[in-house]
Amino acid sequence: MGKKRIFSLFVAVLSLTMVLGACGGSDGEAGGSPSELSLLTGGTGGTYFPLGGELANIIQDETDIESANAQSSGASVENMQILQDGDADIAFTQTDIAAYATKGELMFEDGKVDNIQAIGTLYPETIQVVTLQETGISSIDDLKGKKVSVGAPGSGTYANAEQVLEIHGISMEDIDAQHLAFDESTEGIQDGTIDAAFITSGTPTGAVEGLSAVKPVTILPIEDDKISELVEKYPYYAEDTIKSGTYGLESEVKTVAVLAMLVTRSDLEEDYVYQLTKAIFDNSDKITHAKGEFITADSALEGVGIDLHPGAQKYFDEKGVE
Repeated sequence: MGKKRIFSLFVAVLSLTMVLGACGGSDGEAGGSPSELSLLTGGTGGTYFPLGGELANIIQDETDIESANAQSSGASVENMQILQDGDADIAFTQTDIAAYATKGELMFEDGKVDNIQAIGTLYPETIQVVTLQETGISSIDDLKGKKVSVGAPGSGTYANAEQVLEIHGISMEDIDAQHLAFDESTEGIQDGTIDAAFITSGTPTGAVEGLSAVKPVTILPIEDDKISELVEKYPYYAEDTIKSGTYGLESEVKTVAVLAMLVTRSDLEEDYVYQLTKAIFDNSDKITHAKGEFITADSALEGVGIDLHPGAQKYFDEKGVE
């Protein structure tokens, strides 16, 4: 075999090796420990996006990962689908949505997500039913016949709205349901094109803060007996309270919440996810967002509801958290 032919064969083999390595995706070594981390958050008007930016900075500063980037997205349900496709590495979601995804229920009944595992829970995701004081709407029952934003069909907010309304004997047919994002919802409330909106997000939520800076808002309460009914039927809910002073509220408002959590692809390497988990929970005191006070290793396994990634499990075992 001539030297030129040997050299050509070497180049061909080298090229093939490089192509195969690049196409390895999440099943290859590079996929298991990506040097550029993609963190899916939510819309810019919610809590996931600004908090995700802070977490990305912590990860980049406290690990060997070259870069960590927080990306805006359609939030919980869309994030599960993107992880399923292998197009991101970790993501925010609600605990209820993660449970639906892994079980193939509700919005995932056409196909469950089989490649996600938990890193840990973060903070309460409060179900906020927002309106203006000037509307005179003061209870969930008052929503009958009104234009109400309930989030996109199949979204986490939509599921929460449907379940809260159901406990009050109200169906989607009893309201004029609008399917808007958080920013669109508060804009609609402000200009009078809708009457109220369900917003599932950590408080304070940026979009609601923006609305309250322009006009006095009301957050509709959920009564104790209805909270008990909701929690009994859907155990991933918990009682929650929006503090007085939030959005200019003169008194606290009792409602319910699910939990925000971080999930990851199950094919990421154990040590890689261990680094991520350790960076986040060992440095939560550096988070300036209001939800930072809730993010602790001690509470991170509460309400998880799906399997932990082995890397996260290793971290919490070291911390003695069960």
